[in-house]
Amino acid sequence: MDRRKDTAVEAVLEQLIEHGPGDIAGVFARAFELAMQIERERFLGAGHYERTPERRGYANGTKPKRIDTPAGTVNVQVPETAGHDGEPFHPRSLERGRRSVRAVVLAVAEMYIKCVSTREDEPLCAIGSSTMANAVMRGFGIETLSSSQVSRAAKLLDEELAAWRDRPLGEIKYLILDARYEKMRHGGIVRDVAVLSAIGIGPDERRRVMGVSVALSEAELHWRAFLESLVSRGMRGVAFIVSDDHSGLRAARRAVLGGATWQRCQFHLARNTIHHAPNAEIRKHIGRQLKSIWTADDLDKAETALTELVASYRDTASRLAAWLEENVPEGLAVFTLPEHHRKRLRTSNPIERSVQQELKRRTVKVRVLPGEDALLRLVSAVRVEIDEKWASDTKAYIKWECQDA
Repeated sequence: MDRRKDTAVEAVLEQLIEHGPGDIAGVFARAFELAMQIERERFLGAGHYERTPERRGYANGTKPKRIDTPAGTVNVQVPETAGHDGEPFHPRSLERGRRSVRAVVLAVAEMYIKCVSTREDEPLCAIGSSTMANAVMRGFGIETLSSSQVSRAAKLLDEELAAWRDRPLGEIKYLILDARYEKMRHGGIVRDVAVLSAIGIGPDERRRVMGVSVALSEAELHWRAFLESLVSRGMRGVAFIVSDDHSGLRAARRAVLGGATWQRCQFHLARNTIHHAPNAEIRKHIGRQLKSIWTADDLDKAETALTELVASYRDTASRLAAWLEENVPEGLAVFTLPEHHRKRLRTSNPIERSVQQELKRRTVKVRVLPGEDALLRLVSAVRVEIDEKWASDTKAYIKWECQDA
């Protein structure tokens, strides 16, 4: 590092010494500016005032910019260039950071640019107007974004997320499947589209996000394509699957992973049971009655409790009794697992609470995604961040040594 950079580093350290952590945002801003200056020199192929045959242009001052960072919103001076050919310089570091935040910003920016370029009265964002979209961007510390900046940032993020979605998989014993619906522009209209997700627990005892896909519905062909993509990436050894009883998922699961035991999500099963209850009095008590089945000590006791429940409604609510007798056994497969594993695999709630709710927290900022690319980008970004968090967790999600029934 030359003396000029040494001086810049010393200035950053002096600021930290003088102000301590109270001005961490200012320290970060100065360090970030130094990083962008170094990046500009690499882009130009020459240092400050350095003359080389490989030089691609010249430094051309800076321009102010506000950016959103973990240290807060900061003001930085972004280096510029002049006199070069080809793609203009833009610090790639400005397009990095937390993936989900970048994906949200890109989605809003795409709406804003589309609105401005077409002068539509009702922009794709469906959050009021281009002014509102711009306000959302400012909330992330971004004053303006050009179409070329959005395109460049989207390309970088999409390449990163595509590599994650296509990464090789391995042995997975337990698999949890779930779908969530999000609003997206498709064919000129707003429609609900399915976001298909899978998490698995493998030999390392950790949860992992196996994959994600955006589909127009939960039809069998979409679920089947999603499951087949997991298998083609190397997923193997699935012995137990937890999911809701959607007909498309059921058919796809049987076709692709027919050898695995299936556990119908007890939460959704209980909610479906309430809908089949003929009156308010039964709806008031049926959940507690089902809980006595879910929490039984073993399969025999659970089946006995179910038999008694069915018998209690045989005369007063015969249709409910028949429905319970046919459907509730699908929620008892979890009793075939070791006792210490059952709590984790009774329902698909682990994916709904940990994964779907985080996605909801992000999409609520946008409400209607401008297209499939934007939706896939956002859901992938949220999933990969969750996956990285789980991978770094030192605590096992399921301990394989707990095999006692």
